[in-house]
Amino acid sequence: MEAIQHTETIRRTFCRFTIPAVMAMLVNGLYQIVDGIFVGHYLGQDGLTAINIAWPVISILLGAGLMIGMGAGSLISNYRGMRDTTQARAALGNAMLLIFLIGLGISAFLFHFGAQLLTLQGATGQAGEYATRYLQVFIGCSVFAVGASAAPFLVRNDDSPKFATSLMVLGALINTVLDYLFIGKLGWGLKGAAVATVLAQSTVAILALSYFLSRYSTLGLSLQAFQISRDKLSNILMLGSSCLVMYLYTGIMVALHNRLFMEYGSATSVAAYAIVGYLMTLYYLLAEGISEGMQPPVSYFHGEKAHQKVRQTVWLACQVTIVIGISWIALLNLYPKAVIGWFNSDNTALISEAHHGIRLHLFSLFLDGLIVISSVYFMSVGRGGMALVISLGNMLIQLPFLWLLPKWLGLEGVWLAMPLSNIVLAIFALGAMWQSLSRTPAPPTMAPITS
Repeated sequence: MEAIQHTETIRRTFCRFTIPAVMAMLVNGLYQIVDGIFVGHYLGQDGLTAINIAWPVISILLGAGLMIGMGAGSLISNYRGMRDTTQARAALGNAMLLIFLIGLGISAFLFHFGAQLLTLQGATGQAGEYATRYLQVFIGCSVFAVGASAAPFLVRNDDSPKFATSLMVLGALINTVLDYLFIGKLGWGLKGAAVATVLAQSTVAILALSYFLSRYSTLGLSLQAFQISRDKLSNILMLGSSCLVMYLYTGIMVALHNRLFMEYGSATSVAAYAIVGYLMTLYYLLAEGISEGMQPPVSYFHGEKAHQKVRQTVWLACQVTIVIGISWIALLNLYPKAVIGWFNSDNTALISEAHHGIRLHLFSLFLDGLIVISSVYFMSVGRGGMALVISLGNMLIQLPFLWLLPKWLGLEGVWLAMPLSNIVLAIFALGAMWQSLSRTPAPPTMAPITS
């Protein structure tokens, strides 16, 4: 990757890739958050409950795109670190094939099983009707949703981080304007939110494809790049599988929480959980952006066998993630009513329950960011299996907490399950990453690096 220069400091390389990645993730997250803001103010508690019930199903699309984008991105950067442009281009072509095939497969899956997945979470009444309308819009547009999710990572690893960010900014702006038009002016409700999102995602996916077919792309695409390679396909899926599992984990955990909140609380509890989830998502997007910005240089340095640079980059990412996480937790606890008011300011019971959820559900939030970094680190150095173990562990370790704590503590146990399980997983994930970084030998001769 020509853009990573040997004379460039670790801090500068990290910032140059991470800042656009963080901006892209925040902008990408605005799809969900802006939807939540408009839905909360125009449709109230039922709308927030419905969108939180629909989200676990939609997360399949986002996770599939992230799997392809991150898996192919790591593979592309590794090949470019080895100066093998032909193989990097072939990895990009096979990623495009996966977007199309997996997108069609998810459309079929949602058509046959989407409604059942909503029912399993307790979707009934007005909230259930809203959620069904929201999901129906995505069924025929899964390829665009997957493509839009993968696009920024593929473009960024083509050495165009600024263009990747610009794509996501454009998509978020389109989504915001259309949300206002469809929900606020035309009264389309939750279906309007879905249509706005799909139109924005389609724009991003089409523009990304146009970029790769243009002269501005470093790699570019040709018919030869679309030759199916089992090795490329399997490597992309293996390297990115932890990202898919992470999103599936999030979706499954949201679904389980929705069910338990309905059982031990009420629809108000689910709506409060939606608000707390949006606030958690803001930090998660920052942490994910940091880890994704870390990925191209770490993959490159690993391919170059510059192990000391790998260590420095990962440590810098951890420091930034911890500072941001603790700061966000403090801000939420100091000004809870102000941030809750972004989504709803007139339902006293909802505001009170969301405030309670912030205190119990988010106190160990910064550890979630470190877990993401550990997973992306292992993926970046070609250890997709270990990244997958961490992602699976993130899901499995919550299950006993969700089973036992509500029985002991009732509604408060549902709120506490995630933060307590995060503490346990962080001990394992960070220990494994530290051990891996410590065991990797530094090269015998290396120019001094300033960070």
